[in-house]
Amino acid sequence: MPEPSDGDERGILLGWLEFHRDALRANCAGLDAEQLAARSAPPSSLSLIGLVRHLTEMERAYAAWALGPGGPWRGVWGEYADDGPEWDFDVDASVVHESMAAWRRERALADDRIAAHATLDSVGAGNRRSLRWNLQKLVGEYARHNGHADLVRERIDGWTGE
Repeated sequence: MPEPSDGDERGILLGWLEFHRDALRANCAGLDAEQLAARSAPPSSLSLIGLVRHLTEMERAYAAWALGPGGPWRGVWGEYADDGPEWDFDVDASVVHESMAAWRRERALADDRIAAHATLDSVGAGNRRSLRWNLQKLVGEYARHNGHADLVRERIDGWTGE
């Protein structure tokens, strides 16, 4: 997917979100479960499926939950504690199918919640921040972690995106 063209603020934010979602999809394309779970840059625990899981959580945090009706926060993968497991990254190939399906579900729910907000100034009940703030945060999360995904993918098979 190409970079978004210039336009209104909402269109640009949504265009960048789709661009970055597509970039992560591309980094995962054509790999098997073992490759997606490979930690290709030791001692880092980063893997492509770990990044997908993390960005699934970000879709929930900054769109599906943040822009929804509110209620208590519930993580996609479980409860997080400072001394607890890293639900995003401490994974193996056995979670690939479930993880990719969860990413698709959270993106769809996020898109529904985003569409329900008529203006960028509209505030979600989850985190009480504007659609504008939440979209910018989500785009930033994807942009930062897509840089990691580019490096992890290149270490796996030499493939480089754009």
